[in-house]
Amino acid sequence: MNTEALTQLVISALEDVKGHDITVLDVREQTDITDTMVVATGQSARQVKALAANVVESAKHAGEMPLGVEGEDEGAWILVDLADVIVHVMLQDVRDQYDLESLWSLSFNRSEDDTTL
Repeated sequence: MNTEALTQLVISALEDVKGHDITVLDVREQTDITDTMVVATGQSARQVKALAANVVESAKHAGEMPLGVEGEDEGAWILVDLADVIVHVMLQDVRDQYDLESLWSLSFNRSEDDTTL
């Protein structure tokens, strides 16, 4: 499945469980680990867990096995790694604290032989 189709699958899975403030970040220029990050907010730890679980189930149903899921125990921030798409489902206060949208919108000017930022 291509990145765009996988991103749409993730968005649909999040919308199905009433995820809030769904944001898609294209991070291809910032990192080699993934193409896209999707950030969404849940209203409670229970909803955060349900949102992440629905993403995992939808991905599996489409034949995309997650590489990993982190944070399920606490439910404040759950990361679902789908390789080309990484999904962050967070409580609002955690999302405000880490502000991933601002972090990943920073651009660094780096050359091929320069390993420092």
